[in-house]
Amino acid sequence: MTLTDLKGIGPKTEKLFNKLGIFTVRDLLYYFPHTYLCYKKPLSIGNLTEGETEAVTGMLEKDAVVVNLHGLRMTSAYIRDISGKMRLTWFNAPFLRNTLKAGSAFVFFGKVGDYKGQKTLNQPKIFSVDEYAKKIDTLEPVYGQSKGLSNAVILKAIRQAMEVSKPEADFIPEVIRYNRELLSMNDAIRHVHFPENMEDYKKARERLAYNELFLFSMALVKKKQNTAEQKSDFIIKRDERIDSFIKALPFTLTEGQASAVEDIRSDLSGGFTMNRLLQGDVGSGKTIVSFIAALETAFNGHQAAIMAPTEILAAQHYEKLKKIVSDNAYDLKIALVTGSLKVSEKKAIYKEIENHEADIIIGTHALFQENVIYDDLALVVTDEQHRFGVNQRKTLGEKGKHPHTLVMSATPIPRTLAMLLYADMKVSLIKGLPSNRLPIKNAVVNESYRNKAYKFIYDEIKKGRQAYIICPMVEDNDMLDLENVTDYTAKIRKLFPAGVKIEKLHGKMKPKEKDDIMDRFLHKEIDILVSTTVVEVGVDVPNSTVMMVENAERFGLAQLHQLRGRVGRSEHQSFCIFVDSSNSDKSKERLQILANSNDGFHIAEEDLRLRGPGDIFGIRQSGALDFSIADIYQDKELLKKASEDAMYVLRSDSELKETDNQALKDRLNRYLEESYVL
Repeated sequence: MTLTDLKGIGPKTEKLFNKLGIFTVRDLLYYFPHTYLCYKKPLSIGNLTEGETEAVTGMLEKDAVVVNLHGLRMTSAYIRDISGKMRLTWFNAPFLRNTLKAGSAFVFFGKVGDYKGQKTLNQPKIFSVDEYAKKIDTLEPVYGQSKGLSNAVILKAIRQAMEVSKPEADFIPEVIRYNRELLSMNDAIRHVHFPENMEDYKKARERLAYNELFLFSMALVKKKQNTAEQKSDFIIKRDERIDSFIKALPFTLTEGQASAVEDIRSDLSGGFTMNRLLQGDVGSGKTIVSFIAALETAFNGHQAAIMAPTEILAAQHYEKLKKIVSDNAYDLKIALVTGSLKVSEKKAIYKEIENHEADIIIGTHALFQENVIYDDLALVVTDEQHRFGVNQRKTLGEKGKHPHTLVMSATPIPRTLAMLLYADMKVSLIKGLPSNRLPIKNAVVNESYRNKAYKFIYDEIKKGRQAYIICPMVEDNDMLDLENVTDYTAKIRKLFPAGVKIEKLHGKMKPKEKDDIMDRFLHKEIDILVSTTVVEVGVDVPNSTVMMVENAERFGLAQLHQLRGRVGRSEHQSFCIFVDSSNSDKSKERLQILANSNDGFHIAEEDLRLRGPGDIFGIRQSGALDFSIADIYQDKELLKKASEDAMYVLRSDSELKETDNQALKDRLNRYLEESYVL
């Protein structure tokens, strides 16, 4: 069934849904809310808290008035109750003066602000007292939007989709659903979109998160079965050139780096296939460690492949490694494989790889497409997103040889969680930063500091530096008062002098467009990059020294720490400014943890302590493992259960041959193909 079969969706609206990645009626069911508005009981004016989204009942003192302000029409009104008085404002809504008359009472719902010592609500929603009474304690879903597609239109389409869709098949075995008291898939989908209350929402989210964690755990157990103490086809002997190379480096390896190098060299020469995780904080120097492993593999006459998450990062690795090879006059050939190469270039490089004319091959996931045939691949270095790599194992397994695997992760995961998430791997941990790096200076500020922050950024630009500004949204959302990349870019272009080059970056852009912008930023053609969290992984820009995060209270601490890792990558002093637009005590406490520490592992432990399964009003964590609902910090207990259940299922039916497990077998095979394809 197509989207245009639904009422109110014509070809034009269909295109807007396509922009959000929604192409079918089933896609609508799985387009989960970004967050929810919670309609609490109205408070008196005196009890409202600045920065919180709250409801207040008040009577209008006078009729609303409309004035012109900087070319905009502003409607303002004052309400009063027994505890005080407050000001309400709306922009471009002059029609409200027909509704807001002296003596009338309404419930106003919005974010509480302060103007010259008086409480304010800007752009609040307006309800009659009876209308709001029915909404108390309900949750209203808020979806990610595209220009021209309002929350109401998305909501209406999802309601229709639920009416016309067939029941969802359930792949979780019935015995587990019963023991864990999990909702059915149909109930979970209905309640995640339209929860009647918080309990409803929690149960729905738990079921959907469990699906992801269970599939992940199944994949992990299966991988462990396949890789446990496998005799190696490649024994990589220690080569003196590596010892000389390490001694000649223009810097000394940190204790963590030296220890990781030793672990890896022992594994490579030890007779068993290496399956190791190299875990290190952002900027801790994991890349040089992986280069050492690749060089030693090549010195032993074998091939090594290093995979990067983006084309730009792959190109950066390629240039760095090529320079190392030429500076040291090593007789090695480095090749670069990315999706954007011309067909003729690809053919030439594929031939080099197959004929073993290329020794170390660097690239994106294009490294493991079917037509890339390795002559003698002994080491694969990859990132955490691709650790299962089923297609990679197929490609390599057909040749009857199993290469060593080194997985790199910059996600600081507390030990208790790492034991579950990386149960199939040995772990090397790099703590501490290289000696030439200065610790990042942090500040948590409120919105009133913004102009000072802009001046500070401009001062850095005048020194020849660059800055990132992070916003939580791509476009304006009619339900959320949050900064968005599109409007923010337009706004600050007017504020900064004409010579300051400002561009935007977000996940909805085409990959080529994203790469082009990051490349220009890398080559200092852009001064300020306004972006969503898409910059979290991707590229090393040593010249950027300022990171400013808007609505910082909406992100998890671990994610903010990952974002902060984009700066502080050179000998220049770097700065991170967290703008807390809620001003609540809770958000201040959380953000202060970041301000006081640059240690990702300490921050992750604190994040684990502070977050609970009821945390629904934040932007979802990203980074590790790419779950769409589950969150490793929030769902640590659920992950334990899913892990136990996966082991139980595979212990009793290792090949999933039983009739009850057929739906699970099909879904798991699909998951392995979809989720971590190399």
